[in-house]
Order: sequence, then C-alpha cells, then structure tokens
Amino acid sequence: MLIGSYSSSLVLISLCVAILASYTALDLTGRITTAKGRAVYLWICGGALAMGTGIWSMHFIGMLALSLPIELGYDITLTLLSLLIAGLSSGFALWLVSQPTLPWLQLGFGALIMGSGISCMHYTGMAALRMAPGIDYDPTLFSASLLIAVGASAAALWIAFRLRQQTLYVRQIRGGAAIIMGMAIVGMHYTGMAAANFPEGSYCAALGKGLSGNGLDYLVLITTLAVLAAALLTSVLDARLEARTAELARSLTLANQELTQLALHDTLTGLPNRTLLADRIEQAISKVAEQGGCFALMFIDLDGFKPVNDAFGHHMGDQLLKEVALRLRGHLHSQDTLARIGGDEFVLLVDLQEADDAVGVAAKQVNLISRSFRVAEQNLQISASIGIVLYPGNGIDQHELLRNADAAMYHAKSAGKNGYSFFDVSMNSNARLQLQLLQDLRVALEQGQFCLYYQPKFDAHNCQPIGAEALLRWEHPQHGLMLPDRFIVQAEKTGLIIPIGEWVLDEACRQMRIWIDQGHSNWRIAVNLSAIQFCHTGLVESVAKVLARHQLPANSLTLEITETTAMRDADASMQVLQRLSDMGVDLSIDDFGTGYSSLMYLKRLPANELKIDRGFVRDLEQDSDDAAIVSAIVALGQALGLRIVAEGVETDRQQSFLTRLGCDSLQGYLLGQPQPAERFIADIERGREPLAAS
Repeated sequence: MLIGSYSSSLVLISLCVAILASYTALDLTGRITTAKGRAVYLWICGGALAMGTGIWSMHFIGMLALSLPIELGYDITLTLLSLLIAGLSSGFALWLVSQPTLPWLQLGFGALIMGSGISCMHYTGMAALRMAPGIDYDPTLFSASLLIAVGASAAALWIAFRLRQQTLYVRQIRGGAAIIMGMAIVGMHYTGMAAANFPEGSYCAALGKGLSGNGLDYLVLITTLAVLAAALLTSVLDARLEARTAELARSLTLANQELTQLALHDTLTGLPNRTLLADRIEQAISKVAEQGGCFALMFIDLDGFKPVNDAFGHHMGDQLLKEVALRLRGHLHSQDTLARIGGDEFVLLVDLQEADDAVGVAAKQVNLISRSFRVAEQNLQISASIGIVLYPGNGIDQHELLRNADAAMYHAKSAGKNGYSFFDVSMNSNARLQLQLLQDLRVALEQGQFCLYYQPKFDAHNCQPIGAEALLRWEHPQHGLMLPDRFIVQAEKTGLIIPIGEWVLDEACRQMRIWIDQGHSNWRIAVNLSAIQFCHTGLVESVAKVLARHQLPANSLTLEITETTAMRDADASMQVLQRLSDMGVDLSIDDFGTGYSSLMYLKRLPANELKIDRGFVRDLEQDSDDAAIVSAIVALGQALGLRIVAEGVETDRQQSFLTRLGCDSLQGYLLGQPQPAERFIADIERGREPLAAS
C-alpha cells in the first residue's frame, strides 16, 4: 500500500475555510429569512454558490494536503461535478432552513439528503484522481464518514434554523456555531480520506490531462476566500440597509401614531377631541341599536374658570384644565369616554344600565370638580354646570345630542351653576335665543350700540349732587333698550365683558371730563367692575391709560367692586386695589353686607367707600333686622374712616333714616333715575330733581 502524508498547514487552512464557509452559511440564512419575493431566491442562489464553493474548497484543499509517493492530478470534469454537487446541496440546505417551520421529520429527511450530497461531493472529488487500480475504501471508515456527513448536516440545519433571526449577540453565537460545524465537516472529510487505501504500484491517470501544479492550492484558496468575502460583505451591507430601512419604518410608524394622536386627541390634556368623540358617539348609537340599552351624554362647563385664567394667566389655566381632566378620568369606567372639545368644556359619554343611573354619575362629576384644586402652590376653587341628554330619547345623531346637551348645560348654569340639568325640548328655543344674543353682542360692540345712563349721587345732608354712577345700557335694534341683567352673563362667559368694560370705563371718563370742564370739578364718576374685569391682568394699566387720555384727576374716578369679588382671593385683590389706590383712584366696596367678608381683610383693603346694598335699604321701614344691619354697617364704616353710600333710596322715610344714621351720600329713584348724559346734566343745571324730568 502507498503510504501518504498530510501538510499540516493545508489541513489547518482547510479547517479555517470550513469554519468561514459555515459562518457564511449561517449569516446568509438570516438574510434569506428577512428577504421578500424574488429576493429570497436570489439570496438562495448566491448563498448556494458561496457556501458550496466554501465546502468544496475545504474538501479540495484537504485533498491537496495529501502527499503520496506518486504525482497526482485531478480530472477537470469530475472536479467540476463535485463543485456542482456541493452547490446544489448548499442550495437545498438554505431553502430548507428558510421555511417557516422545521419539524423533526423534515429535519431528518433534509439531513439525509444534504449528508448524501456532501458525501457524493467528497467521493466524486476523490474519483477525480482517476487512480489505477481504483482506490480501496475501508468499509468501517467509509460508513463512519457517511454517518458523520448526515449527522453534521442535521446539526448544521438545526443550528442554522435556530440562529436565522437577528437577536442580541447573534453574531457571536453564530461564530461559535460555525466552529462546531466547520470541525464536523472537516471530521467527515478526513474520515473519508482515512478510509481510502492506495494499492502498491497505483498511478494517477488524471496526471497530465487534469489539474495539477504546486500553486493550485493557493489559487483555490484565494478564489474561495474572494467568493466568501463577497458573500459576507454583501450580507453585512444588506443587513445594515435592512436595519436602516427598519429604523425608518419604525420612525414612520411612530410619526403616524403621533399624527393619529394629534388628530384624535386634545394636545393639552391628552383626552379625546371632538373628532374622536363623534366617532365614539356613533359607535354607542350603533351598539344600542344592535344590543339595546342606553347611554348618557354629559356636557360639562367649568364655572369660574375664566377669572382664574385672567387672574393668574393662561399657564395656570392650562394646568388647572390638566388637573380637571386627570381627576375626572381617574373615576371613569373603561368603556366610558371623556373628551375635551374646547376651552373649559368637556363631554362625558357614559354607558348606563338604567336611564336613572345618569343622576348618580352627574352628581359625582359635580362633586369631583367642586373640590379644591392645588395648582402651582395655589388652592383654586371652581365648579361645574352639566347638561345631560339620554339616548334613546333626546336626539337621533351625535350632532343633535351634543346640541341638546349644550342647551341643558346652559339651563343648569342659569339655574345657579354648580349643578346639573336634564334636557327638555323647551331648552332649545332658549338656547337659540342665547346664541342669537351672543352674536348680537359681538355686533353691538363693533357697531357702537352700547350707551351709558347716569344715576346721580347726592350729599345726604345738603342734597347737593356730588357725582353719578355710570350704568350700561344696550340699544338693541330689535329689542329696544336692554338692561345689563339681560346680557351681562353671556358677555362674562365669552370674555366680551373685557372690551365692553373697557369701553364703559373710557366713555364714563370722557363724560366726566366734559362735566369738569363745565364747572363740576368736585364730582366723582362711579364705574362698576365685573369679577372677570377685576381679575384681568391689564386692569390697572387700562385705568391709567384712560385717565391719561382724558386728563382726568384720578380722584374723580370711583371704581366699584362687589364684596364677594374683593374677598374671592383677598391677597390678590389687595395687590390690585393697592396699585389703584396708589394712583389716587377712589375704591368702593359695592353690595356690602351680602357677602362673607373677613373684618381682618376689610380693614386692610385700601377702600375709600362702603356701599350699602339696596336689599337692606328696601325693607328698612318694615324689618327691624335690616335697620340694625344698616346701623352696624354705618358704624363699621365710620370706625374705619370710610364714606358710606346707600343705594336704592325710594321713600322720604328711607332718606331721613339713612341721613340720621350718618350716611355720607345717597342714590335711588327718589332722588334721580338713570338717564342719558344730556338729560342728566340739563336737570342738574336747572336745579331740578332728575326724577321730575323722567
């Protein structure tokens, strides 16, 4: 027998090639798994070429590592056939592991086919030596090589299938698996080589006609490395491109989610907006039609939100809205929907077992909002007016339901706020009137339909006029002259009270300038401030500008605020009133005795005047308690050094009683009714009582 030997360097190279080919195969399975359409087959074909070339190269270098006492050559046809078999086997393996599942039976069948292909490649390559006489194979080692081929194929297929997903540390794991697979392939090859026996006197028939030469091993190695490197580089570049594409896709998905969130949710509170609410209502209507049952729609409007917004700024108002949303949302069931549809308006959609359950839900919402809110170190107190509609019963679609709930909410607000009201068909006509009134208010402000009437004030002791109180009137084109109680609530709710109030202040000061120029320099003009106007951040600046515009002495202007307004936030009121007082403006506490004053704050307020509410004056002659209250107010005002004004004087006995008590000035219908400036001054100049001229 011919005794052969192996080149240790080529054996090591063959092992390295086997490991590199195995790693390439494992990496390509990942690309094939993520590919789509025709790209799958392109990756399988390219992978089969790279993997097959690598396995075949390992086999061929291993054969070149064998040295026999005779010269060796390799038949070109059989050598190329062995390369083809390696490629086909590799292609089959890559296709198999790209399938969605790999059951054990399929794994075993695939291992048998792939193992047979590798064995065929090996022994076809051995046959390319064209030894004469033929190679004598040891049956035991031959069988062992076949078993190793099948076993190595099974292990390779299972590992490739398990590592085809891109997970954490997958490349490191693939590297370890490639070493195991490479050693198994090399083991099969050299077991098959060990099975080959070359009889004494054998010679190589392929010598001279086939492949031979000292540099053949390096040519095969360089070619194989180039193919494997190209395959790996392509795979890595594709993986990066895929990762960037996936990242872009994720970014687009997140962007779409954010756009959907913005389109369907309120940006401030995160609650559903009007669009999403409309969809939820339509779903609820469909559910009732299919399954029965009922639901309630509750229109929630916050009472007292605008004064907070004006007094503390929009940032504080936004924070308060967030707190309201958070509190209401925390007490809802999963199937309920709370939406913010604008400003301080929320809508609650509630599934009900029975229609009567709506009362408990509404009462709970009112109670939740009435509790104090802690916002930016401030305790804020607001309330809610809620309008309720039921379905079925109060509308046929979401538009009608929302409109009717809004009407019910206005009814609850007009009934005193901090409560709820169920919809009634009569509310629609009132809602339409209120809406028309609101539209007319805007037109009135633009077209100058407002005017001022003036009610005189008289010195209580000598009955001489000392000024007037400016009272707002609206000359409505259809409804005639309207008093403030008809429209002031709407003006306050919409914020129109601010420009209206500024107009009143400017017009009253303009008129006062005229009267001073006519010789009435000792008069004062009194202007009422609404709660919202008083809380407005630009109040002090507006007063200063008006006084400067009309060159009016500050002490000619008296600003009247109600006791309740002054005491709502006493500390904040103190700052505003002090700034006005520092300017020289007179300050009057209106409707005194009807609120809940703290005497500690009252003595600190920089007020000049207390105005006794007309309710106490009206019943002076019949109610001894009212007489006692008025006496106490007068005594309190005198003790604090304040002027005392009594309004609502309608009888001689009231005038006499108030004068004896020590009131400084009086006003009322007995002394003079509110009149336009021309009639007012005409009566004064003629020395007649304005009442007689009315």
